[in-house]
Amino acid sequence: MNTVTEIIVDHREARSGVLEHLSNLPNIRLRWENLSTGDYIVDGSAIFERKTAADFADSIIDERLFSQAKRLTELSLRPAFIEEGTAADWKALALRCEAQPVALITLTLIFDLPVFRSETPKQTAQLLVYAGCQLARLRNEISRYHNGKPKRKRTRRLRLLTTLPGVGPGRAYRLLEHFGSIEACINAPIEVLETIPGIGPKTAAAIRDLVTSS
Repeated sequence: MNTVTEIIVDHREARSGVLEHLSNLPNIRLRWENLSTGDYIVDGSAIFERKTAADFADSIIDERLFSQAKRLTELSLRPAFIEEGTAADWKALALRCEAQPVALITLTLIFDLPVFRSETPKQTAQLLVYAGCQLARLRNEISRYHNGKPKRKRTRRLRLLTTLPGVGPGRAYRLLEHFGSIEACINAPIEVLETIPGIGPKTAAAIRDLVTSS
């Protein structure tokens, strides 16, 4: 049976063109919400901020881009940006030639936010669906032995890490990749935990509170 991917859509995206394509795809369940941050929540675990070329340029000029990036990193969801526009769209922008690459470097290296490129709303819709499929695949891989005894230590470790507050399959994988063991993860100071992609200050604080509370 095919997995159904739920995508929560911010109401401001109603006329983006993305919804038209998502609505025509199989195994997609759409739900509307007023999102304070981000435009799309996929599979309940990843949040995407979509920006057209013009949106991206405007957010650099009025200095909203990095405040938005900061808010995204503070969420318990795994955040990412989608840049949407053709080469002609980007070339037509009234930006200094270095503005876009500097912004991308800041988003990816400073805020640790993935930035995906798309030329059209249709490609953006496909990116969201691909993300949902990969997230579901990872989750299913981790929970494969949920009703039976796990055969590998790594699977057991990932399952244990997903019991931490705000930690889903994707974050469990990144925590184990970074720390190498559950012991190192739960003993890590909050300052180190919050640097792990997708964790952020709130989830790091929740983990430390669980581990240290009596």
